[in-house]
Amino acid sequence: MPRPVWKGHVSFGLVNVPVTLYPAEQRSDLKLHMLDSRNNSRIRYERVNEETGEEVPWDSIVRGYEYSDGNYVVLSDEELKRAAPEVTKTVEIQSFVNADEIDPIYFDTPYYLEPGKGGDKGYVLLRDAMKDSGRVGIAKVVIRTRQYIAALSPHGDALILELLRYPQEIRSIKDLKLPAGPAKAHGVSAPELKVARTLIDAMAGEWDPDQYTDEYRTELMKWIEKRMESGDVKRPADLPDVEEEPATGPINFMDVLKKSLEQNEPKSGRRPSPRTQKKAPKRKAG
Repeated sequence: MPRPVWKGHVSFGLVNVPVTLYPAEQRSDLKLHMLDSRNNSRIRYERVNEETGEEVPWDSIVRGYEYSDGNYVVLSDEELKRAAPEVTKTVEIQSFVNADEIDPIYFDTPYYLEPGKGGDKGYVLLRDAMKDSGRVGIAKVVIRTRQYIAALSPHGDALILELLRYPQEIRSIKDLKLPAGPAKAHGVSAPELKVARTLIDAMAGEWDPDQYTDEYRTELMKWIEKRMESGDVKRPADLPDVEEEPATGPINFMDVLKKSLEQNEPKSGRRPSPRTQKKAPKRKAG
């Protein structure tokens, strides 16, 4: 079980539910260290005092706000917590909205909420009431000296708190060179669009995250294991040559679409009708 981020309570109306916040994200990135190529020694980062050049131990590090050049207001972790104890220990729900109203681009980091001592009834009350309503709670929460907006939603027996990005944190698309306007204005014919839609319907399926794996990580681990077995762990292994794709002329999209459709034909040979296709499920509260 991961270490808790903090303990506090969820408040909605006059109801307060004691909870503990846990990270829900578990990264599986392949950890690669930076080495000095001359002797393969680890390169380490040090916390160095810029005046003395000496390394600073963790227990001597504090945070400071620079109010003028070289002058700081020093703040300890305890002071940061005491500055606004109610704000830093509360997931304060501001309103409830329909789950599908939140654009996925706003979602950032998920956390689990576990009920604290004596909090089971209030936890279940909030969880099941949101399930029945189909809504999620929009809340304010402070984590590590920063206030976030977040979406609180039921997920099975759990409540999940997903930090949301502020609008100003999302880059505008207006500076991108995007093909605006209808498909016809960009040379896409009605038959091409129809076949593309048929291909999408043929490839439709139920969302199952368990069927997806990090293929790049798997293949990279095979190379690492091959190097370990050979005993040659210092010199980069010889990799197969990657053939460059030959330059091609204009693409005949209709031919490509039809070939793709043939590869995705159901075994019965019948193509699923767009009318019989299940629509992609909207993001639900639970």
